[in-house]
Amino acid sequence: MRRRRMKYRAWHRGTKEMDLVLGPYADAHLDGLDAAGLDRLEQLMDEEDTDLLKWVMGQELPPPSIDRALLAEIIAFRIAK
Repeated sequence: MRRRRMKYRAWHRGTKEMDLVLGPYADAHLDGLDAAGLDRLEQLMDEEDTDLLKWVMGQELPPPSIDRALLAEIIAFRIAK
């Protein structure tokens, strides 16, 4: 149930740009994540789309509280697509 909710949230962010970044990542990775991985992704998805988009586009550095390793993984996945 949690994975299904997260997949929906990834595809229905509020901005199409973030839907296209997080949606495919969620489709490809959610089933393989353990509880800690789900927590990490969920925490990142709790951020505002405007902030996430600035970080993904490289317009701003994310604050230290953001899981930069996960963000880099998502960006790399998007670039590889």
